[in-house]
Amino acid sequence: MTPGFEWTVSVKALCAFGAKAGDLDLRFVPAPSAQEGVAGHSLVQSRREDDYQSEVSLQTIFEGLRVRGRADGYHPKRHRVEEIKTFRGDFERIKGNHRALHWAQAKTYGAMLCDLHGLPALMVALVYLDLDSGEETVLEEHCTREALREGFEALCGRFALWARQEARHRAALASAFDALGFPHAGGFRAGQRELAEGVFRAAASRRCLVAQAPTGIGKTVATIFPLLKGWTARQTDKIFFLTAKTSGRGVALESLRVLGEGCASLRVVELVAREKVCEYPGRACNGDACPLAQGFYDRLPVARQHAVERSWLGREAIREVALANAVCPYFLAQEMVRWSDVVVADYNYYFDGSAMLYALTKDEDWKVAVLVDEAHNLLERARGMYSAELDEAALDAARRVAPGTLRRVIGHLHREWRAVQALQTAPYVPANAVPEAFQRALQDTVAVLAEHFAAFPDAAHGPLQAFFFDVLHFSRLSDSFANHSVFESRVGEEGKDHLAIRNLIPATFLRPRFEASMSTVCFSGTIAPFRFYCDALGLPENTVGLEVGSPFRTQQLRVQVAMNVSTRWRDRAGSLDRITDIIGAQFAERPGNYLAFFSSFDYLDAARDALARRHPNVPVWTQSRGMREPEREAFVARFAAEGQGVGFAVLGGAFGEGIDLPGDQLIGAFVASLGLPQHNEMNEVMRERMDATFGQGYEYTYLYPGLRKVVQAAGRVIRTEADAGVLHLLDDRFARPEIRSLLPPWWHLQLAGEKTSGAAA
Repeated sequence: MTPGFEWTVSVKALCAFGAKAGDLDLRFVPAPSAQEGVAGHSLVQSRREDDYQSEVSLQTIFEGLRVRGRADGYHPKRHRVEEIKTFRGDFERIKGNHRALHWAQAKTYGAMLCDLHGLPALMVALVYLDLDSGEETVLEEHCTREALREGFEALCGRFALWARQEARHRAALASAFDALGFPHAGGFRAGQRELAEGVFRAAASRRCLVAQAPTGIGKTVATIFPLLKGWTARQTDKIFFLTAKTSGRGVALESLRVLGEGCASLRVVELVAREKVCEYPGRACNGDACPLAQGFYDRLPVARQHAVERSWLGREAIREVALANAVCPYFLAQEMVRWSDVVVADYNYYFDGSAMLYALTKDEDWKVAVLVDEAHNLLERARGMYSAELDEAALDAARRVAPGTLRRVIGHLHREWRAVQALQTAPYVPANAVPEAFQRALQDTVAVLAEHFAAFPDAAHGPLQAFFFDVLHFSRLSDSFANHSVFESRVGEEGKDHLAIRNLIPATFLRPRFEASMSTVCFSGTIAPFRFYCDALGLPENTVGLEVGSPFRTQQLRVQVAMNVSTRWRDRAGSLDRITDIIGAQFAERPGNYLAFFSSFDYLDAARDALARRHPNVPVWTQSRGMREPEREAFVARFAAEGQGVGFAVLGGAFGEGIDLPGDQLIGAFVASLGLPQHNEMNEVMRERMDATFGQGYEYTYLYPGLRKVVQAAGRVIRTEADAGVLHLLDDRFARPEIRSLLPPWWHLQLAGEKTSGAAA
């Protein structure tokens, strides 16, 4: 054994590494939720004798390998250890390779207990609890200490070879990070050092950070670099770099490539959605249907070794390694999360209710630093993660294909649905609770459908499976329903009724994720006011705020407020001539490429038509509803250097952020909206809830989200310290003090035109 070698591994991870074998098989198994699993364990433990010990912490060392875990239950008088598993459906359908893994875990705890108490033998039991019936199926095996020890040492021996390799990797990594220099020869850009130091201090004090830093300073490198430099001192296990969009992953990977030039041993893995990397789309994930699932765990050890030798595990590298070893690329990437230093992934891998990265962090007790890129997007994304909707048309489609017994339970759910909406006279009705009878019908539907798919796993496809996942998600959110969400009933035309649980404040769900990290850095060019995001996202009270000053000069951007324009709903039709004349005059003064942003497609279309009538010489291209990726790329491609024309886009849409048009590619923008969300019943529910919770209903619902979109869109104009351009804010309300205070301080607003009459409201 390597001198001074020490490595800590959980029992769960040890057994997963050395005892998993056979096929990857994702045929439908109605797996209990984490909450149901905990409740099931508690139920079994409550049935045992008084001397029964629950959740017994165990730890032992074998040749430098520190193995630790919690045995579910132990009878000291009976010398019996129990490993508890919960399930639904037919017990006989629990796969053999899964049961072998369960035995490995139980016997590992048995070996540790024999060593701890000096026992010559032990009864090892697997206890399977059927969550629907409450019945236990118990498998027992009397094991001698020698037999248990032999199995334990065999597992440890297999893992120790790998662990020694990993220990050498960690040592090399620490040395490389200690010597790592900032990757750019010219040193830090303006503002970049301030951001990097803020991230370093937050990580050192194990606090979260919300940082607003302008575009163009190199935020990605500035956030990753200090975490690498502090890696050894913080005893960091992983960095998770989380993004809202695919383009964000690309920027992160490129920054890591640059940093990796000074640290060749750095391992990076990119996680990509299953449907984007599946080699056999349309086939089920099991050994009978997919050759890359057949024998997956038998071939995984060699694939894993080849993967760590590559170090850089972007999407294409993972695919190459996976196909060379005939394993699934998607699940190989998930396995390599355990053995990588930096993971680049979408938000949902850490923040979703069933997030893999969060679950692994908790299970393995990892010390992780989390970077949340363009974190202003996290609020809406998180609301979506913890919202659910049921569609009557989907229910009807499921009922049509369901067998008779299932059709009855779905019919009962539909009757309870009808009862919820029976007295509803308005199209939209919100409520502060999920009706009890409907919730019970949901639970019954989930249970019966789960039993059906457990008995007939090959039937898990089509509208019935889709409906099952919908009701399962809805049911789980109804179990955790509280004042962070609202129950909504919407009545439309025949077959278009909906019921929904809409999350308004995701703080309750996200807070444990922030607490699980050593430090989380939420950074963006537009993430202010900080208090709003801290409240809504559930960041800890001791979260630090940092606003990095802009490197851009006031002289680079001429900002004009059109005091003679009102884009209020009642004034929109009358605003078109003034807006299009401002666009036409600016284009005549300085021909070039411009972006014009409007609050809706209807308003955009009306303004485009008005410009064509009044200024037909101005070239125009327009964002349309539901643009596909090639169409979006063609829209952006029109902004060529030395080009001329105006691109019309919707504020808050695909072209309001995430596009980079430096120099002459874009020389100005027009923003004909404050970006305020539409004033409707749903947003009024949000306002009332925000007001009751935080005392700032209007600001949290309308003002702050709206102005963020304005600043984000305007930020397309000045991308570098060499750029110069113009910004027209086409609404007199931009001159109000409470609005001006939310705009970047380096902007100097010039008021143009006389204030329009009737614009005081």
